[in-house]
Amino acid sequence: MRIAEIARKTAETDIFLRLNLDGSGKSEIDSGCGFLDHMLTLFASHAGYDLTVKCVGDTNVDYHHTTEDIGIALGQAFFSALGDKRGIVRYGDITLPMDESLIAVAVDISGREYLACNLTFAFEKVGDFDTELCEEFWLAFVRQAKLTLHIRQLAGKNAHHIIEGTFKAVARTLAKATAIDEKRKDEVPSTKGVL
Repeated sequence: MRIAEIARKTAETDIFLRLNLDGSGKSEIDSGCGFLDHMLTLFASHAGYDLTVKCVGDTNVDYHHTTEDIGIALGQAFFSALGDKRGIVRYGDITLPMDESLIAVAVDISGREYLACNLTFAFEKVGDFDTELCEEFWLAFVRQAKLTLHIRQLAGKNAHHIIEGTFKAVARTLAKATAIDEKRKDEVPSTKGVL
């Protein structure tokens, strides 16, 4: 099974994260931020990954360090769990509606980290969660997971729906890309032989 555990402690956060790419969508999330807990629960469910996150962070300041550092830990776990990437489909994409919002996501598990994120929010906060942290989370994840991720908002203004749609769309896209291609399960999906 493709499983990884990350323990990451800094002066700002103390995180334990466990990721199982071959899970069933179960999650146990305690980030100290209710909105982020909800997004990570959605992520696990829509990807079909089992995810455990326990974070104690400086949330008395704001949610920036917690959000970014969980993104880092999730990216590290994702990269580790994939191993040599043998047999994966590698690419995935989806256009996902979330009520009036429409989000397009594409991924290449390429070994090269790149994020193109085009999200526009009418408001700066969803509850006490800064909307700009959505992009910060995915940037931290991409850098550690070493993949190319494109996120584009095609419609919508409701910040909650845009962020929720983004987490669901990325999850479903990653699930496609990390699925095992039965016809090529012993091959690394690259003409170079490595990713």
